[in-house]
Amino acid sequence: MKLSPQEIWSAVSGAAQPGRDVEPLLAGQPLLTSVAIDSRQAGPGSLFVALPGERTDGHDHVAHAFSRGAQMALVARPVEVPGALIDARSTRPASQPDSRATAHSLHPLPLCLLVDDPMNALQRIAAAWRARFTPRVIAITGSVGKTTTKEITAAVLRQRFVTLKNQGNLNNEIGLPLTILELNEQHQVAVLEMGMYDVGEIAQLCRIARPQVGVVTNVGPVHLERLGSIERIAQAKAELVQALPADGVAVLNADDPLVAAMASHSQARVFWYGLSPSADLWADEIASEGLDGIRFRFHFQQEILHVRAPLLGRHSVHTALRAAAVGLVEGLSWEEIVRGMQQIDVQLRLIAARGLNGATLLDDTYNASPASTLAALNLLADLPAPQGRRIAVLGDMLELGNYEEEGHRKIGVRAADVVDILVTVGQRAALIAEEALACGLAPDRVLARSDATAALAELRSILGPGDVVLVKGSRAVHMDEIATALTAAPSLPLPGGRRD
Repeated sequence: MKLSPQEIWSAVSGAAQPGRDVEPLLAGQPLLTSVAIDSRQAGPGSLFVALPGERTDGHDHVAHAFSRGAQMALVARPVEVPGALIDARSTRPASQPDSRATAHSLHPLPLCLLVDDPMNALQRIAAAWRARFTPRVIAITGSVGKTTTKEITAAVLRQRFVTLKNQGNLNNEIGLPLTILELNEQHQVAVLEMGMYDVGEIAQLCRIARPQVGVVTNVGPVHLERLGSIERIAQAKAELVQALPADGVAVLNADDPLVAAMASHSQARVFWYGLSPSADLWADEIASEGLDGIRFRFHFQQEILHVRAPLLGRHSVHTALRAAAVGLVEGLSWEEIVRGMQQIDVQLRLIAARGLNGATLLDDTYNASPASTLAALNLLADLPAPQGRRIAVLGDMLELGNYEEEGHRKIGVRAADVVDILVTVGQRAALIAEEALACGLAPDRVLARSDATAALAELRSILGPGDVVLVKGSRAVHMDEIATALTAAPSLPLPGGRRD
């Protein structure tokens, strides 16, 4: 990012030019080259965004950001710091600047821009920066699988194009603008994951990012407690395909009825992917090779392609289909697409590690929903354990609303078919144990514990050589701490990595 103070001011105020009383203050400042929302990450050339928060208010840290070299801050209220406070809502100085802060000063003092909402101002700046460039923007949303799809799609497109992507899970109303501000003239493609908690949020992200291609993974009961119904979740996800231009492409999951219904909401061309021959790109002969990945056949028009990919679990074929579909839409060859899928350069979300007492640990504690937990259990079922046992350590799944009991009980049904030992953590996860018992899992193989400490004490005593242990559940019940405590060595150099 390289923006002048005048450009920052114009983006947040909505006015083309600052007034005569404001211009000298802005003109005395050098270019802004980075954005920080944490004062500890501020430095010379930074724009600090003072975001409010439950635990800390960014306004309390403006002085610290300036002490680290930040040149400008976006604030929603005046703060006690040296320099000038400019009211970007009315384009008039809200206070007289220090006499040293002049247009001709060799060492101008930092400026604070007073705005109605610092986060909205950040989004305005990102939208203005995005408008400078002409990359192909591929946006990805869905209930499960967004991050893995983003990573593999970016790996595919990188075979031909200079590609930008969200780092980690910077996919929300703050993280996506920060990613957009990393765009430069060299980027030909941007692959952007879009998350949401409520209706309207993805539409706002699309106004900032202006995607030409939209990928929807699936619709499931994630954040159901917030949105109230699966239909509202589908409505929120559909905002991506509604935002696509007429010459854009909606890449839709033909196997998910709620995603398939989105086709009627988009003016863009639809490219279907799935497991049915009716899709534009489909797959069959899917086989899991455990921690060595999956094998399958791609079908596209008259072509049949045998592929092996370093993805964990048969469900991951949909991830491969999405990445390949985007590659085809963007004109890549099959050679480029397959090479990209086999060159994933990040740690995905399921981590395989050496566990205590000679066990193998599968750490899938990044997040938890019924769909992702079922997928993790299916992977556990695919893994050989000839000299040990399959053990699942499953914790509470949150934000399921009125689907909470049904979602946990469905996990119990599948666990009864897969595991040799089931350990549950938390009050909600006790429903998993209850249902597994009802489905025939022996009582001496089910351990329902109220908290992570009690579960960990049991696990340390029962783990043995050859056991394969899946740890999955919300971090609210400290499932990540269980996984850390059960890890005996650094992550294994296995191809699957983390999974979303």
